[in-house]
Amino acid sequence: MEDLEVTKEKSLFIIEDDKSFRERLTTSFQRKDFIVTAAASKKEALEVLSKFSFNYAIVDLRLGDGSGLDVIKVIKEQNPSCRTVMLTSYGNIATAVSSVKLGADDYVPKPANIDDIEKSLMSYSSPLPPPPENPMSADRIRWEHIQRVFTQCNRNVSETARRLKMHRRTLQRILNKHAPKE
Repeated sequence: MEDLEVTKEKSLFIIEDDKSFRERLTTSFQRKDFIVTAAASKKEALEVLSKFSFNYAIVDLRLGDGSGLDVIKVIKEQNPSCRTVMLTSYGNIATAVSSVKLGADDYVPKPANIDDIEKSLMSYSSPLPPPPENPMSADRIRWEHIQRVFTQCNRNVSETARRLKMHRRTLQRILNKHAPKE
C-alpha cells in the first residue's frame, strides 16, 4: 500500500486476499494506465478508504477477515459513481443479488481473465459486459472447480469426493486426466 494521491481519472482499488492473483491484477491494470492501490484484507481496505477515494474498484467477495460486501458498501457511500466489480470463486445468486444491491456494478465469477474483468469494469453503456472472445468450455470450468476443491481439501481425494458429492473412483479418473482445452 503506497501513500499517493488517488484522485486521478483511472484510480483503481483492488481488494483481493489471494496474493498472487492480487499482484497479477495490479501489474496488468498498471500496464493499462490505471493508478492502482491494492489491499489484502477487509481491515486494510477500510484503512485505505478512510484516506482515499477511487473511481474504480475490484473487490473479492470472501476476504480472510470478512466480506467484500462490507467494503463495497463503504466504497459506494464514499463515492457513488465508483465503478465496482465483485469477484468471487463462490458465485451464487444470493451473493450476486446482495452485491448488486449494495452497489456493485457487476459480478464476475472466478476464474476470470484480466480482459474480461477490464471489460466489466469499463462497460458503462449496458448493464452486462460483452461476451468474452474465448469463453472457457463447460468441461474446463468443471475441471477447474474440481481442481480448486481438491487443493482446498489438501489434495485428499476422499474428502474432495465427499464435498463434491461424487464417487471417489470417478473423481480419481477425472484427476488423472489432463485439463480440457479452453
